[in-house]
Amino acid sequence: MRRSNVVPLSVSMPAAHVLSGERGAERLIGLGFRYWVAGYKSGDIDRWEDAWRIYSQALGPNAARTAVSELSAWVRAVSAAARREIEVCSGDCAGFCRDECLAVSMIAACQHNTCPAMRACAFALIESSLIDEVVHHAESFAVTMRGLDQILSPGLIVNAAAYASASHAAPRQ
Repeated sequence: MRRSNVVPLSVSMPAAHVLSGERGAERLIGLGFRYWVAGYKSGDIDRWEDAWRIYSQALGPNAARTAVSELSAWVRAVSAAARREIEVCSGDCAGFCRDECLAVSMIAACQHNTCPAMRACAFALIESSLIDEVVHHAESFAVTMRGLDQILSPGLIVNAAAYASASHAAPRQ
């Protein structure tokens, strides 16, 4: 039986965060991360096209090109540095899974200059101390999204320690 990746409500873990079409930046960053990771995992270009579609609709094609380029570099850095497989929910799932929450939190922390939280999220996400490349690309993506008026709420910055202790994925070989 496969475990669901949506984070359940519990005392030690935050509840799954429900996505809403009303929250533009949160939706773009969360779904962008989801679709880009899914594209890497499956090799299915349709997932990347899904990401392009939501960015292009929200930002217009020129701004989307810049944002998706930065998204791609960040996700590539995360995938390369991760000691385990990064998990994402499928399609338009109504909540963020653990890794998606950490990714959104990392960008929120970058946008609000909360370096310790951003580095903690990076460490919890990739489960490695080799976070410099991931941090560099997260910061570039965060600045790009801020420049496009896509600013995450500081309330999306999570307690990465709670997420780190809840990791259930096997290390990547």
